[in-house]
Amino acid sequence: MAKVRLESISHQYGNVKAIADISFEIPDGEFWVMVGPSGCGKSTILRTIAGLEKATSGNLYIGDRLVNEVPARQRNVAMVFQNYALYPHMSVAENIAFGLKMRQESKSQINLRVQEVAHALNLEHLLNRKPKQLSGGQQQRVALGRAIARKPQVFLLDEPLSNLDTQLRDSTRAELKQLHQKVGITTIYVTHDQVEAMTLGDRIIVLKDGVIQQIGRPQEIYANPANAMVASFVGSPPMNLLPVMYRDQNFVINGQSLVASDQIINSLQLRQEDHFELGIRPEHLQIVSSFPSESTSGVENILVTEVMVIEPLGKEILVRTKLQGSHHTLNLFAPANWLAKIGEKITVKIESDKLFIFDAHSGKTLRSAN
Repeated sequence: MAKVRLESISHQYGNVKAIADISFEIPDGEFWVMVGPSGCGKSTILRTIAGLEKATSGNLYIGDRLVNEVPARQRNVAMVFQNYALYPHMSVAENIAFGLKMRQESKSQINLRVQEVAHALNLEHLLNRKPKQLSGGQQQRVALGRAIARKPQVFLLDEPLSNLDTQLRDSTRAELKQLHQKVGITTIYVTHDQVEAMTLGDRIIVLKDGVIQQIGRPQEIYANPANAMVASFVGSPPMNLLPVMYRDQNFVINGQSLVASDQIINSLQLRQEDHFELGIRPEHLQIVSSFPSESTSGVENILVTEVMVIEPLGKEILVRTKLQGSHHTLNLFAPANWLAKIGEKITVKIESDKLFIFDAHSGKTLRSAN
């Protein structure tokens, strides 16, 4: 096992910069997740660490060794891809043993290691089967087993669960987390699924357009996003973002107003006609009334919205709405027994102390929720 350190790593394809000035250090034995939208540079970073791509500039260390010029086969790094890439003519045992045979280890050592890995991954009863006789989840575990058998210093996973159905992905994700706790190999996991990122990672790296937006623990990123992109990407459903203008101690959007507290006005030194983006998590919205003209007099920080989609989730209902007279959306949760119809107007109260405020131009966080 080893730490992994990237110092100002960039990678360019012709005139296109895939990643720019990437720097971070993963301590020995930790599980880090890289997350971001498609094309943000996640897989490029992973392939650069593996030695399958060469950095245009910067330095890459595995342990204390500079590996910029070290070929992939000599980096002692194991990588699992999205498609598993199992050998169809080999049994499970032979697939797991393949890397060890290439290293010309003794037959007794190979057999012992295969049994250890099979036991850890609950594959003992499948060792004589071929890949076509396995389910997707079992194939995924065999691919993991083949990588683990080599006892690599670093484990790289490139969206390994994306081909599985939802239920199997959830259970395999839990198995993967337990497996890491057992073997303790430094692991870098790439996904576009922020739920996977939140549940698996000791720390999360959020990327956009080849640039790191934020690095932090899952709850830290959720509670204190560095900018609007991170805020809207991490969370399911994501944070609601509303473009507003400050006027006369109110944030105004499409003729509706939210009161700006004295604390916000003073701390941000708000000026007339300043523009911002307000952020509010769905769990911090409350349905006040299904009839905007009733029961809301004297209630501050309410918005009138129109129900677009109702999604029952069992213990609660996800309600997707749009602000009256605009195209801006607002997602919130309602109790499981809540009744409404598509197109119905509802009044929603916002918890003002849970508001995030972002710069309208840079997206930088100006205020996080209390």
